[in-house]
Amino acid sequence: MVGLEDWLPFLVIVFTISSIFLLSLPSTFGADHRFRKDEGSIKIRVQVVVLGDIGRSPRIEYHALSIAKHGGLVDLIGYKGSEVHPEIESNSNITVHRIATIPVVLWTDKKWLFPLLAPFKVIFQALSLYYALGYRTPPAKWLLVQNPPTIPTLLVAQVICFLRNTHLIIDWHNFGYSILGLKLGPTHPLVRLSQLLERVSSSKAAAHLVVSNAMARVLKDGWGLRGPVLPLHDRPFPQFQPLEKSQQVTFLARCSETAPFIERIQSGSMKVLVSSTSWTPDEDFSLLLDALSSYSALASSSHPHLPDILAIITGKGPQKEAFQSQIKILTEAGKLNRVQLRTAWLSTEEYAKLLASADLGVSLHTSSSGVDLPMKVVDMLGAGLPVVGWDNFEAWSELVHEGINGRGFQSSHGLCAALLSLFGGDKQQLLDLRQGAVLGSRRRWDDEWDPVLGKLLELCR
Repeated sequence: MVGLEDWLPFLVIVFTISSIFLLSLPSTFGADHRFRKDEGSIKIRVQVVVLGDIGRSPRIEYHALSIAKHGGLVDLIGYKGSEVHPEIESNSNITVHRIATIPVVLWTDKKWLFPLLAPFKVIFQALSLYYALGYRTPPAKWLLVQNPPTIPTLLVAQVICFLRNTHLIIDWHNFGYSILGLKLGPTHPLVRLSQLLERVSSSKAAAHLVVSNAMARVLKDGWGLRGPVLPLHDRPFPQFQPLEKSQQVTFLARCSETAPFIERIQSGSMKVLVSSTSWTPDEDFSLLLDALSSYSALASSSHPHLPDILAIITGKGPQKEAFQSQIKILTEAGKLNRVQLRTAWLSTEEYAKLLASADLGVSLHTSSSGVDLPMKVVDMLGAGLPVVGWDNFEAWSELVHEGINGRGFQSSHGLCAALLSLFGGDKQQLLDLRQGAVLGSRRRWDDEWDPVLGKLLELCR
């Protein structure tokens, strides 16, 4: 017969392992949590998370700055990459925590190899994020996480919130499964699995922020979410402001991309066109090149009165080199004789001034879900820059109003027609669109944030 002394070693092992496990769990946020005496003005602590480059995630940066502005402590968590907003670096209420980036060996553009590497990539991301949220940062009342990416972000966030007694807020920029569908196709098994995981891992969040009314409708109608769905439209931050004519000239004269052409720009014989991109599959820049090639051909033949175009494309991303190769081919073939194309990466301050000094902005964002909105257009309009953009998706009209602050197109021919009309037709058209953009820029980020997330976090009344 087995006696107690026979079970004793096993029980000791189980007890030891259980004790180590319990002691190693992340500390918990308690209802009676208090800040130190020297933190008397601090109202709450919030973990703000993006599983991406913080410096290329302006909405997340704006959330962090707004929370800190109203007296909250922020642990801002994401990948190291581009420089973060300068106000974040100097704000004592914000602490930036960098997480390890994915090893290069786990990246691939090959469709057949992606499913093989994806599990290892997810495991690496999950462990890095779990460690950052659970051990590198103090317990917080709220966890605000950007979605997408969905996997493993939302699953890890749910686990952390359970272990640390934290309330989860999901900031929906788009749907993760729809972006994955651009790579694998909408019917791929991994895409369907991603959609299922996105629904399950978001269902119990305390609240949901969305970038459009159209997205709010989709989530409310078919996702079975427990928490409220709150539209919080992107709005420009203070640095995106219209400039006076003299300020525009001063900037264009010293900006390396525009300075060589300053006399032609001032005389009106060259127009400055700006587009910003992260060089991802949801933006087809061949469409822009086709439109500019057609414009150049017409300006060189039947429409000689048309001004030349200086097109400046800003941003970083995976498809940039391919775009530059296409530019070289077209230039050598003589198809861009009336167009100068430049790619650039600018600081936030310089980018804001470029937008305010340009003649027209272009958005090629096609929307994988149909209900997200491009932040780049928000910034353009905030700087008083009229926009022409791909408008074949539901949410577009929430941001750009046809003939008021911009124009839409659905093909390279449509974009070329818009350029011909605005640059070669009645000059009043472009002036009217700019005036519409300036008027629409008056509603700012604080006006949108304070009554929505500020109120939810009990930072604003």
